[in-house]
Amino acid sequence: MNGSNNPYSASFGNQMTASVNGAAASGGGHVKDTTTAAFSRDVLEESRRQPVLVDFWAPWCGPCKQLTPVIEKVVNEAQGRVKLVKLNIDDHPAIPGQLGIQSIPAVIAFVNGRPVDGFMGAVPEGQIRQFIDKVAGPAGADAAAEIAAMLEQAEALLAAGNIDDAGQFFGAILQGDPENPGALAGIAQCMIAAGELARARELLAGLPPEIAKEQKVQAAVKKLDQIEEARKFGDPAALEHELALNPDHHEARVKLAKVRNAEGARDEAADHLLYIMRKDRSYDDDGARRQLLAFFDVWGPKDPATLAARRKLSSLLFA
Repeated sequence: MNGSNNPYSASFGNQMTASVNGAAASGGGHVKDTTTAAFSRDVLEESRRQPVLVDFWAPWCGPCKQLTPVIEKVVNEAQGRVKLVKLNIDDHPAIPGQLGIQSIPAVIAFVNGRPVDGFMGAVPEGQIRQFIDKVAGPAGADAAAEIAAMLEQAEALLAAGNIDDAGQFFGAILQGDPENPGALAGIAQCMIAAGELARARELLAGLPPEIAKEQKVQAAVKKLDQIEEARKFGDPAALEHELALNPDHHEARVKLAKVRNAEGARDEAADHLLYIMRKDRSYDDDGARRQLLAFFDVWGPKDPATLAARRKLSSLLFA
């Protein structure tokens, strides 16, 4: 999957675009230039996701010119274990002054917003690799556990409505694993949350069959389907009016449940379906329960709305 055929390489928020494009372009997301104004975002904030190496350099510095192609090569080959951020000290002297940088080239590693290690001079390629292993851990060490932790954090950010930061995490995962189903589904979920339904549909429709069948990808597809279906029901106020006149108008209540689900009001959506179940389990051949289970498939087993509704459903079924 490359930049020319990647359906999510177009703009979707500045931060997220950088992350996603980094997954599509060879090494494009691993090396960048920064400024005094952008240093906090590019280095301090970014280093909370993975170690960031800051290369302090100047155009007149001969050893800097020797180091640049070597360190860029090693960082790109690390495939997202670290990022390299370059700061021209002639144009931006404030940061190196604050850090006491007196000789260049100087490379400082930042982790969790703080400098943790560094080196000076145009050191050999092997020494740079050792330095990266020191600050980021050996290549492949606990990679699966690290990706799982990043996915969990990204999904938590998405659930909290922090779309940009969630997209950063999903994009960072895709830099090292471009076909990770959870991260691809996460990017689609970010697009859905941002209202970019057509782009989410395009992304999901273009995935290879073996990825498309993964549970998280299927959940994103079903969520799109549910939102698009709910849009056909029109103004929810009209449905609420019908229910005010006749609380047992089950068809209107199911439609309102689907609308509330599409709006993100999951507890309310579940309560509408549970109301129907309490009144008439035979309606639409137990359709309210089947619809609630379809909501669970999209919300996920750990979602608070799923857990709360399951408890209520159990009370109904087994009381």
